[in-house]
Amino acid sequence: MKIQPINLYIIDDNKLMVLDLKVYLKHKFGEHINITTFENGESCLALIDKETHVVILDYFMTGKNGIDILKKIKTTNPKTEVIMLSTNEKMAVAIEAFRAGAKDYVVKGVGYWKKIINLVKKEVSSLIALS
Repeated sequence: MKIQPINLYIIDDNKLMVLDLKVYLKHKFGEHINITTFENGESCLALIDKETHVVILDYFMTGKNGIDILKKIKTTNPKTEVIMLSTNEKMAVAIEAFRAGAKDYVVKGVGYWKKIINLVKKEVSSLIALS
């Protein structure tokens, strides 16, 4: 039985970080994951649909901030799991992200890659189990 790959979007204006994360996730999950990247949230919104499984979303970007994009993603597909990624350590921002529907809030800094990888691994594993 062929398992449908997980569709994951990475939305962040830090091109180097996005490339590194994409390469690492593709290496880790191989054919089980399709990764599409965007430099801003607006460009991603047109592609969000019922087949969008996981989004890694930066908070600070040119144009609309991550919370605004998160709300639109969840309006389009409430089942899409969104992991907010930010340099902002303010608890109020994290709470706002959770209230808007974020699955998790990860602060960029020491150890954030490991947390992102574990969260994506958990989502990929649960979605594969449902297939």
